[in-house]
Amino acid sequence: MVSDSLRELWLRGIAFNAAAPADVLIRLLDEAAGEAGLLMCEGRDLPDAVIDAALRHPVERIRCALARNLHVDPARFAPLASDPSGLVRACLAGGTRLQPRWVRPLPDDILVTFLTAQEGGEDGRVTEKDIVGELWSSRQVPLSFPRDMAGHDHPALRLYAAFQWQSLTAAQRHALLDDPAPAVREAARKGSRQLDPEAVEAELPPIGSRHAVSVLSTSALSPAVVEQCFADDEVHPLARNRHTPADALARLARHPDAEIRRLVATRPDLGPEAAELRQDPDEDVRMRARLQPSIRTWAEFQEVQKVVDHGPDCTCPITQPATEPSPDWFATCAVSEEPVLRRVAASWPGLSAELVETLAQHDDEEVRIRLACHHPLAPPHLLLDVFVTRPAHRPHLLTLPAFPRTGRAHLIDHPDPEVRALAAADPALPDPPVEDPDASVRRAAATNPSLSPEALETLLADPRTAEGAASNPALTVPRMHALLDHCLNGTATPPGAVQR
Repeated sequence: MVSDSLRELWLRGIAFNAAAPADVLIRLLDEAAGEAGLLMCEGRDLPDAVIDAALRHPVERIRCALARNLHVDPARFAPLASDPSGLVRACLAGGTRLQPRWVRPLPDDILVTFLTAQEGGEDGRVTEKDIVGELWSSRQVPLSFPRDMAGHDHPALRLYAAFQWQSLTAAQRHALLDDPAPAVREAARKGSRQLDPEAVEAELPPIGSRHAVSVLSTSALSPAVVEQCFADDEVHPLARNRHTPADALARLARHPDAEIRRLVATRPDLGPEAAELRQDPDEDVRMRARLQPSIRTWAEFQEVQKVVDHGPDCTCPITQPATEPSPDWFATCAVSEEPVLRRVAASWPGLSAELVETLAQHDDEEVRIRLACHHPLAPPHLLLDVFVTRPAHRPHLLTLPAFPRTGRAHLIDHPDPEVRALAAADPALPDPPVEDPDASVRRAAATNPSLSPEALETLLADPRTAEGAASNPALTVPRMHALLDHCLNGTATPPGAVQR
């Protein structure tokens, strides 16, 4: 009888075998497959037949695992938004546990189901409010969603839009103030007070409190509140607030704290003091002030902030903004003399193929890094170069469709085992290093489809390489089934039998 350790390794390997057909993967939904089936449902792309089987599966844990899958089209998850189990709904609302850089939004129909639900599932273990709380924290709601819902037939969605008051158009705000639903009108009234300086002043919490910082960063402020912020040296929120009056902004541009001057140096509403900041004694302030003439909208400002406030190893989530600058602005940035603006352009996935080709050869490393991580047309060789030189980006790069699956054999002697592991799986490698001292390299080498059937059987019987061998795409489908028979049914299939 095969040892339990080999059994688990074979099951996990088959679960992630890219060549495993649907009938093989469906067998892993059997409870006897244990964790392997859960890992498969959560951690890889799945054929439609497997998704259908998992959606209908009677075991809650299987449906929960599928709900967290980052690789399956989220539109397929619509049945899970109204699953009888509240835990399954909460898993879908909470999203993947992997914290990927690309934050994929849920489709509108799923969001509507969650936000209009009257209960949290037939089991009563969680409430609809618990599920919505999971949804907000998951970042799966597009920033444009409030605007899209402001005119929805369902009052719960108009109420949600009213809570996001400053993201709405003037026409949408006016309509919500006259909404037929009392709760929506009340939320709209409260929202409108954010843009009424006198109302903000009357309701302002004590300056210095956490709530006050939020208000001072986002709301329209009266002259008295502004003066109090300067008197209490509480001006960071003013530097970030889009509603800060011009006279206060001019004072912030001359503030003795360089950090304050940095915060205002790229604002699109900065006046003549922008020229002063281009002569500032602080180098970072001068750099930011040089960018300011190119920034005319708040959408452009946000794109620049994503670059100037982060370094080359930034792994912040990549999300779709509520509003984007024009394609022409990004194209202008791509040919700017300012390195930061070229980095901004490289971060936009809509940049033309011609400009991508130019930026891929740029001498600024951060331009190349951002292009590799953000643009679908970034050349495969660039993705590989960044993988080798910038470990922080490796998990993200491996998820990109353009990441090269071959042409990596030259890295097989690299001192970094993570790079050697990448090379070890290259089908062009004549002799995969299955005896490498590093476990991850051995496992990767065992997945190499260039291995002979005889070599694969030897690796399947070795606990050091069994999981990699079971995920090798050269493993025949009959052999996969035989291994599953052995693992799930306890059949006496000899583990070393070569199946052709």
